[in-house]
Amino acid sequence: MLIPRQAVPVLAVDTVAHGRFELAAATPAHFTMIVFYRGLHCPICAKYLMELERLVPEFEKRGVEVVAISSDDAARGAAMAEKIKAGGLRIGHGLSLDSARAWGLYISESRGTTSIGIEEPAHFSEPGVFLVRADGTLYYGSTQTMPFARPNFADLLGALDFTIPINYPARGEYTGPV
Repeated sequence: MLIPRQAVPVLAVDTVAHGRFELAAATPAHFTMIVFYRGLHCPICAKYLMELERLVPEFEKRGVEVVAISSDDAARGAAMAEKIKAGGLRIGHGLSLDSARAWGLYISESRGTTSIGIEEPAHFSEPGVFLVRADGTLYYGSTQTMPFARPNFADLLGALDFTIPINYPARGEYTGPV
């Protein structure tokens, strides 16, 4: 389990149009937001990423670098980037399932062809959204076992508007006896 205020796992993937993404090399003013998505086969992911693409400039204004990552291969990653008309949003691909597990993501098995006629990979990770401080520690994390009911990006922007000016601490860091 990832713990707020502690280092997150190593993360490095290729992106469709922005070179290699390496979390350790990121230099955000405040946070790197990592949005793990299920893959090209997921229509909910496409809609979610379209909203994120629209809001990337708003996150950047707040000192937040943004990347969306899946375990899809390069061709499927490129197809998703094209589908959502990605410009400012970095689309990463090739996330290993071991890395997905290290990030606390749930792993699903294929159920065949989806409602949009695209075959699911044999195994893929379920969604997650993380805010990582420039020092590589976890600030915020959310994971899902299902493709729906994900964090709302507008809500996250509002939270950033509250937390950044007052340097609000990451919460959920206590690991002692209860």
